[in-house]
Amino acid sequence: MSAGADTASGTRGDGARPGEQHPGQEAGESDANGEAENREAEEQTEERAQNAWEARKDLYRHSPAFMLGHEAHVGGSLVGGSQYGVSGGHVGRDVVLGPKTEIYHLGSGLGGRAVSGQIPTEELEPLERLFAVDEKEFERLTERLRSERLLILTGPRSSGRRMAALMMLRHLEAVPVHALDRDLDLAELPQHLQEGQGHLLCDLPGDDAEPLRESHALAVRDKLTTTGGYLVITAGPGLRAEGIAPAPWHPPSATAVLSRHLRAAVDEETARELLGLEAVGAFLDHSPQPREAAGLAAFLAGHARGEVSATALERFSVETVEQQVREWFDDTALPLRDKAFLVSLAVFNEGPYALTAELGDLLFAQLQKTQDPYVRPQVPVFGTSIDTRLQLARARRYTEEEATEWGPVTQFKAAYKDGRVALVLMREVWTGHPSARPALLDWLRKLADDGRPLVRTRAAATAAVLTARDLPSAIGLLVQGWAGSAQAHRRVTAVNTVALAHAMGAPHMPQVVRSWCDSEQKHLRWTAIRAYALLGEERPEEALTALRAAVVHPEDVDEEELAEAASSAALLLVADAGTTVYAHLVRALEEERTAQELALRAFLTACRWSDGDDSGSGGGLPILLDRYGRALVKETAWGRSGPNQEAHRETRAIAALWRAALGDRDHTRSALETFADWVRRADRNADTEWALSALLPALAVTDKERARLSHLLRTMRAEGGGPPPPVARRLLTTITPS
Repeated sequence: MSAGADTASGTRGDGARPGEQHPGQEAGESDANGEAENREAEEQTEERAQNAWEARKDLYRHSPAFMLGHEAHVGGSLVGGSQYGVSGGHVGRDVVLGPKTEIYHLGSGLGGRAVSGQIPTEELEPLERLFAVDEKEFERLTERLRSERLLILTGPRSSGRRMAALMMLRHLEAVPVHALDRDLDLAELPQHLQEGQGHLLCDLPGDDAEPLRESHALAVRDKLTTTGGYLVITAGPGLRAEGIAPAPWHPPSATAVLSRHLRAAVDEETARELLGLEAVGAFLDHSPQPREAAGLAAFLAGHARGEVSATALERFSVETVEQQVREWFDDTALPLRDKAFLVSLAVFNEGPYALTAELGDLLFAQLQKTQDPYVRPQVPVFGTSIDTRLQLARARRYTEEEATEWGPVTQFKAAYKDGRVALVLMREVWTGHPSARPALLDWLRKLADDGRPLVRTRAAATAAVLTARDLPSAIGLLVQGWAGSAQAHRRVTAVNTVALAHAMGAPHMPQVVRSWCDSEQKHLRWTAIRAYALLGEERPEEALTALRAAVVHPEDVDEEELAEAASSAALLLVADAGTTVYAHLVRALEEERTAQELALRAFLTACRWSDGDDSGSGGGLPILLDRYGRALVKETAWGRSGPNQEAHRETRAIAALWRAALGDRDHTRSALETFADWVRRADRNADTEWALSALLPALAVTDKERARLSHLLRTMRAEGGGPPPPVARRLLTTITPS
């Protein structure tokens, strides 16, 4: 394994001289030594690899939605390559009001942080024209503020909670509004309340070290009652307060905010035209925040004046995603555990929530080691609710069936409301925050060793995103180590990584695989051979040539590599590139023995695979038999003047390979066992019986072939033992002269 793959995150970086010990150093070194010993012990033990067909099904079953044939693009513009950058998100823009341009910060806080001082009354008037809200909800909150004097308004950042607070105070004529510093000592808060004024304290930290206590709330209410003032505190949904029930703020729809802001900037007819633009519809489909909708209104007004191009308008939607991700990571007040959860949710987007939270805490522990490698990581067991976490992440929860190897099960899942966030966030954490790399790499290695297929697949998918973004680092630090591991599940993870990265457009993936194939390390060669099964679907001839070159040598053939090459060729055979592979394998029957061996093993391996049945009952239709039946229907379709040539070639190739396998002295027994399995499946499935009855005459051409198949059908055992199943007698009539 490469050195980069074994890099530990606990490398000492405090400049201490040899012999000095940091507090907790002994525990940290013990953990590191234990992990190193475990890795060494694992490397000395070979394991049996998951077969290629099951591995491929897991890959397709558990990959993120934007991979393997799904959208790997964001907002119609590729987020990868040279078009991607997490800089310059122009979300907080000027709001145009008639001939005058006023600048308002429609997010949380004033200019990024609230400060003590008055907000001029004249600044509140134009805001009222822009305020979009559910009138009944607003009236309810305002009445509560009127009666209680103190209101804590909780909701996600950038949800318009500050603007709502200002409008409530203005509605109560509690002006001017005095903005309070959020770093004030809460015990001293009453001293800062002014006579007869409204007060606003934005973004109160949800810090358990200094919570808002009942004594604080009572003192504030007493002072407000005496002075005739009001106070609104805005905070995140996770705020804990004693003696006062927070009021949740439900933001207006992005459509309502956009419409209100746009109509304040342009005339009615122009507003209708702008709202009908395709780019606007696409933007609203991604569940934007009120702040982002307000920003788009200013952008659209600029577009109407000819100041903003159509391309820049389309790019705006992507910039809002980039801006949000950057704010999460740049926010020093956001706890490290929450940032770890955001990363975990990106990796396991649309996966089970419990799994996402569990592995997010594992990443949190790894990140703590990076921050201070000499303190044992501590993960709070309780304290963060699901709703609070999902509101922070702008995510949704839902119930859905999850595919497993035993069949579907119902799972409680979580996903970003804007699906583009997952891809952008993974790229940003890798390229924008290099200090997180050691923890992220260790975390991904742990995921690759997890016993759950979903977890291993998502580790590969994440590594693929990193590879597509920064190929040298991702390959050198992570993927190469997996590819050369003695542990087969790690090699399979490397295969999936390469395949997914290639599907995303990562450069040079075929060259990487080719270099592994030429390596003197057997594990790298194994990984390359397995990888050709997935990379070769778009270029099957090239992949088959490489597979043959890997195993067809004048010297002794490596049995393990030959078996793996056969499995890879079998995967290509059942893929969309099957017709090209048929011809290649049929030609190999006339070549040297190793080429014949590869062709026959690949064919018989593919014959054992069935699709559409994950229950383990074995009742699925064999893929190649299904292909034969479908091709036969196309070949002999009623009303055709001549046979369908492509279908004709397919049926002939399948029959030729079957005849070769049944007649080859090294493969006859295996071929007969596989064919008997097809017969047993036909006993449970009418479609299988029909296809098999059509295939049998094409296999019983010579007397020897008829005798072999006839003997099989007369003597084979039924499933579970006993005499031949009834279908065997029916199939026998297709090759026995009447």
